[in-house]
Amino acid sequence: MSKILVDINVVLDVLLDRKPHAGPSAALWAAIETGRAEGVLAAHAVTTIHYLVRKERGASKARRTVVTLLRVFGIAAVDEDVVRQALQFSWPDFEDSVTASAAQAAGCDAIVTRDPRGFPNSPVQVLTPEAAVALFARG
Repeated sequence: MSKILVDINVVLDVLLDRKPHAGPSAALWAAIETGRAEGVLAAHAVTTIHYLVRKERGASKARRTVVTLLRVFGIAAVDEDVVRQALQFSWPDFEDSVTASAAQAAGCDAIVTRDPRGFPNSPVQVLTPEAAVALFARG
């Protein structure tokens, strides 16, 4: 089974029903829920998702969302070593650097994101939700 780190944008597509991206992202989420892949989120993603859902849908919904995330996804640690490694990437978006570093430290096979260009020369394979879903459909 593949272990994938799911980027914040993919999770938010599902949670906030962002069209037209929600469909492929929801299919990926379903693949994780049904055990076709092991999904993890970078630890920092959980706080960001909580903040954004709270802003859009309120505190109660944000709290329920975190409970749901913990039921579906594992958490990839973001510690000093992960942050130090992220600094070595020198990418324009430091959050993407931390995400890639967390995926590498967690032993992920891939990062699934709608922004593959944000992960240049990633140490972990980068897939779009559509590509990941197609991969899991093939078995």
